[in-house]
Order: sequence, then structure tokens, then C-alpha cells
Amino acid sequence: MTPQSGSRSLTVGAVVRALQPEFPDISVSKVRFLEAEGLVAPTRTASGYRQFTEADVERLRYVLRAQRDRFWPLRVIRERLAAIDRGLDPGGEEGPPRPPDQEADPGVPAAETLLAGVRLRLTAAEISEASGLDPAEVAALRSHGLLRPDADGLHGEADLRVARAAAGLSAYGIEARHLRPFRTAADREVGLVEQAVGARRGTTAERDRAEVAHLCLTLHAALVRGGLAEPSG
Repeated sequence: MTPQSGSRSLTVGAVVRALQPEFPDISVSKVRFLEAEGLVAPTRTASGYRQFTEADVERLRYVLRAQRDRFWPLRVIRERLAAIDRGLDPGGEEGPPRPPDQEADPGVPAAETLLAGVRLRLTAAEISEASGLDPAEVAALRSHGLLRPDADGLHGEADLRVARAAAGLSAYGIEARHLRPFRTAADREVGLVEQAVGARRGTTAERDRAEVAHLCLTLHAALVRGGLAEPSG
């Protein structure tokens, strides 16, 4: 439900017409009321006209269905939309928003995988609940640099994967302080990727960055697998 760049612009009248088959009572004033309540945020032209996207229409559809089918007040709808904006599963009528399930990473993610993904943003409490770590363990991962919140104090999908992996390792007695070398190694690999791509920006540069990262991960996985295959002792 996040507006996509490049999607066609719609007037408020076009939005009403798109929603009327399902919501016959929808009106321009209703759309403007929902905008005033902060539930949708169309852009404005230089002359002040509202410009909606298809994603805005789907967002309004979600709001109207929540009012009609679930009788949710605007406060609850606003909270659910905020959760969706942070990449969470909004949950059903009974359950609260939660982080989405994650498939296990393949041995080495493809370059396309490194380029894709919704921007997930989670609080420390949500990281704790989704990973099974207690708040003190999450704090330890943060203090050792394994989890890196953004400027708003929120964590992305990579941090959720880190926390879930750390939770699994904790069963073997491996604590956050033991994992610091992973951060150091990762930072070095990131530096190597940036060195290879340089200061270039744009779609081509992002694809090159993902491809170099893929090759670095391939090398890393091969070295680990090789080391484990060597006879011990």
C-alpha cells in the first residue's frame, strides 16, 4: 500500500469512481476527510490539486473495508496502516501486527535477491518478540554492533535475520560477544563491494553492487564449507 514511483496519477474524482463499485456511498468529501485524518497522503501539484496513485486507492480501500467489515475506529486503522508502512503483517481482527515470516536464506542469495525486498522497520521490542530473544539479549546484540538501528531507532529485515540466527546460536552457548568477528568480517566485505563499484549511483551501479556482493558471499560460503570438510585433528 506504499505509493510506487512511476504509477499514474489520479484525481480525487477518479479515486471516487474507482471505489464506488464496492463502496457506493463514497464521496469526494469522504476522501478529503480521510486525508485530513492522515490515513492517505496524496501529493499536490504546483497549483494545489491532489494527485493520488493506485497505491493510494488500495490504501483507501483498506480503510473503508476496515470500517465496514471490522468496525475499527480510525485510531486502530491508523495504527495498522503505520505497521504496514513499516513492512509488518497487519494481522487480522484478533492479532496485532507482526513481522512477516521469513524463508530461510539459501546458501548464497542471488544478486536479484539482494536487490529485492520490502523495507521492514521494527522496534527493539518487535525484534525481541519475533526472534525469541529477551530484551537484554537484543540490547547486547546492539551494543556489539550486530544490530544497527536506523536514525529512528528501528531495525530492518537484515537485523531480524541476525537476531533470529543469534537466537539459534544461543542454544549452543554462543553469545553476542562471540559474534563480533562476524560484524567485522561483514564490514570488510561491504567495504570491498563499495571499492569495486566506486562512487557510481543508479540502477546499473546497484546491480553491479549486488553482483559483487553475491560473489563475495559465494567465496565466503565456499571457504566455510571447505574448512568444515577438512579432516579435524
